[in-house]
Amino acid sequence: MKLSLFTIAAAALAVAPAHAETLRAADAAQLAAASARAKPGDTIVLADGVWRDAQLVVEARGTAAAPITVTAQTRGKVILSGASNLRIGGEHLVVAGLVFRDGYSPTKEVIALRRDSKTVASNVRLTEIVIDRFNQPDRRAEDIWVALYGADNRVDHSWFAGKGNAGVTLAVIRPKGDARENRHRIDHNYFGPRPPLGSNGGETIRIGTSHESLSNSRTVVEQNLFERCDGEVEIISVKSGANIIRENLIVESQGSIVLRHGNGNIVERNVIRGNGKPHTGGIRIINRDQIVRGNYIERVAGTDFTSAIAVMNGVPNSPINRYHQVANAVIENNSIIDSARITLGAGADAERSAPPVASRFAGNLIRSTLDPFRFDGDASGISFAGNMSSFNPPAQVAGGVTRSTKDFAATKGGLLYLPGSTAGAPQDLVPLKRADAGPSWYPKVVASAPFKGGRDVAVAPGALEQAVRAAGAGDTLRLAPGTYRVATPIAITRPLTIFGPADARISFAAPTLFQLGEGGSLKLDGVSISGSAAPRTPGNAIVRAAPRSTIANYTVMLDNVTVADLASPGFDVIATTPATFADRIDVRLSRFSNITGAIVAAAAERGKDGLYPAELVRITKSRIADVGRIVDVARLGTDESTFGPAVEITDNDVTGGGTPAVRLSGVQSATITGNGFARAGVIDVAHSVGFPVTNIRCNRLTGTPAPRLAKLYAQGSPVVTLDTPATEATCATRS
Repeated sequence: MKLSLFTIAAAALAVAPAHAETLRAADAAQLAAASARAKPGDTIVLADGVWRDAQLVVEARGTAAAPITVTAQTRGKVILSGASNLRIGGEHLVVAGLVFRDGYSPTKEVIALRRDSKTVASNVRLTEIVIDRFNQPDRRAEDIWVALYGADNRVDHSWFAGKGNAGVTLAVIRPKGDARENRHRIDHNYFGPRPPLGSNGGETIRIGTSHESLSNSRTVVEQNLFERCDGEVEIISVKSGANIIRENLIVESQGSIVLRHGNGNIVERNVIRGNGKPHTGGIRIINRDQIVRGNYIERVAGTDFTSAIAVMNGVPNSPINRYHQVANAVIENNSIIDSARITLGAGADAERSAPPVASRFAGNLIRSTLDPFRFDGDASGISFAGNMSSFNPPAQVAGGVTRSTKDFAATKGGLLYLPGSTAGAPQDLVPLKRADAGPSWYPKVVASAPFKGGRDVAVAPGALEQAVRAAGAGDTLRLAPGTYRVATPIAITRPLTIFGPADARISFAAPTLFQLGEGGSLKLDGVSISGSAAPRTPGNAIVRAAPRSTIANYTVMLDNVTVADLASPGFDVIATTPATFADRIDVRLSRFSNITGAIVAAAAERGKDGLYPAELVRITKSRIADVGRIVDVARLGTDESTFGPAVEITDNDVTGGGTPAVRLSGVQSATITGNGFARAGVIDVAHSVGFPVTNIRCNRLTGTPAPRLAKLYAQGSPVVTLDTPATEATCATRS
């Protein structure tokens, strides 16, 4: 049952001693003084208003019968902004109703349940707390929004969304050498959109680290809503033992619940709905004695590590930070509906060579038009019994999976089941109601398209810069025919579309035409752009990402655009920059000629931590002549915690240009199909770790060398499809 602040306060008064006081504070110093004075049953009321650059400390000791409460005067109207944070030490405290917004923590934690390393919190409740896009200025700077130290603490009915810099949203901290049981409870919270980070370190919840992972935490994560939490491959990362993850609702979130380290965890009665979104996953199983039961997983599109169910191979005699062998896993009575993959022996390679043993896959219900099972390694250590499917099961599970041709029905909660069968998730399972997560007074995020919802604005030649400065988010600037001469870079700080006929010609005399800033995204539609007047200096670009780190991810789209005469050295069309991240760079139906640089230069990140600058780079149905490079995309290092980058180059006509024509390094998904390459440079692909997928097929190569592939590291299993005489014949038939 959800409790308002007023209910909390009333309950506190009901059990408070007759001499309980109400103390008031209007700044950090007054709060510290009130905390030092507070006795069991007292309430400290924080004055409404903006508390800027407020580093708050609460250290007090209540009792179980009479906790000390620290609360906003009016829920949601105490705003912590600027360089602000909160540290809590002591026991039997309730902290409620605060909002962190328009700032960032000056330390590594926004809220820490410890005063210092010697004064940790126990029996502390954080309720109806909001942390809204409270990010470090540099997306690579790491912090934790809520760090749970100590034991028996609770975080409930709170709101966390928009984390754009590195670091876990909420973490249970189990320091090395401290193997205590934590017994925290994390419930009824709203974990809203977290955009792809573009590197490791983007988990939404993490329980422990590898150091003490073989000891138990006993933390419970239940009845939370996770919506579009896309930070990295692990949404909930379990790195300790005896935890319970139950009755959560996960919606359109890229990644999985991952039992990464630790033994004896239970994942039960969760509802996971991918809605077909790429890379949405289910539950990944590693280590011993894990129980995965009664979960409902529908339309998740992930494969390999993010399959609906992924049972991993382990490393023999594994170091504490690698992959312990799966043993005694119980996977039972789960419903896996219309999902892409069930992977057994996931990650099997020369290092991860220990298959699952003594494990059971029983009573599960699987609906799919095609067989979703994939065996990446030896699955003989998994027994199968009592499973039902809508497809003909593979030979490896013969006798343990039975096909049914019955129609499925829906429960009152809207979940599918097979009438007359006990297989699958329990029919009394009901997805968490959206209204039951987070504080009722703070709205949940509504998805919006970046280039829609604004005004249509007519623009005449000579007025482009002024129109951009006056534009609002989502506006479309419609250019009249004529020449638009631009002398200085145009700053783009909000989503904006510039639309015009082909005879709306933009000529610029600056090193950059459009300079993206924080919050900026750009769509160019129909216009013609010439770089002939740009300075003859190296490194020019038409669209350039922000020069400094940005938190908001950006999008660049070129649709039916003509670009010519970028003749100075290294003149790019779209140039990414370090510490910025594009959700999408999308080019279609456009024409490019006489360009010395790249259409998409996305190799700006040079670190070895798996950083990369764009999730998706796509060029399709365009004509490309005498261009130095079509795309240059790099992801360096050996980290496996992200999905991208993905590159799609399809149905283009390419003539001439530099070599290599395409350069991809560490790209996780590459599709280069249906293109014509005449007298062009080589396609150069270097594979990294994980399971990169490269599909180079049905291209017409005239006076162009065959693609060149390399493998950067010994580990990793790239999946490569290249044209052969047989596939070339198939391509010719289809053309």
